[in-house]
Amino acid sequence: MAYPRTGSLLTSSKGNNNTGVALSTQILIKVGDVAVGAIQSLSITEARNISMVNELGTDGSIDSAPTGSTVISGSCTRIRFDRLRATEAFGRDFLHIHSQRIPFDISIFDFWQGDGADVITTTIKNVWIDNITYSYSQDNWIITDTFQWKAETMYSTLNGGPAATGGARGGAILSLNAIERAADIGQRRGSMDASGLINDYFLNV
Repeated sequence: MAYPRTGSLLTSSKGNNNTGVALSTQILIKVGDVAVGAIQSLSITEARNISMVNELGTDGSIDSAPTGSTVISGSCTRIRFDRLRATEAFGRDFLHIHSQRIPFDISIFDFWQGDGADVITTTIKNVWIDNITYSYSQDNWIITDTFQWKAETMYSTLNGGPAATGGARGGAILSLNAIERAADIGQRRGSMDASGLINDYFLNV
């Protein structure tokens, strides 16, 4: 059953009670084939600048557009566990960031939808560590490593195809733009370089 005003699903399609909230307990983080344990938090930020186009004689913006590529960054906090510092736990051969020579990939497996083909896999591609912090304290003996990182790109797939499927509501709520979907699953590095950008709007209204 769906709530009449918002369409939010309250029960399953058969009327059974269910939980539709995404939980972090359903997440597995790997580097290559190795699961990374003892992670306390992993944050991801995707950001790009958007310029508003204004004109004289108009009280407001008449258009807007991105003015640069998306910057992907984040941080990870991990307890020092299994005699591994954070860099070692992520499969690297070093303890100090000046030693990093080659970027690595982080894979996040989201089992919220189920196992097997229903796992959403997010790949953070070509990660460079740009900051590591840790402290030794007399009032808390547990040592925690935190590192900041930047990456070239990221994408998500579901069974090798698009991961944006409309969730429990289905694809009817999506616009199904082919360029956006190709960029989202890693077939393109972005979507703004595809031809026909101006016409694309008018073809989808």
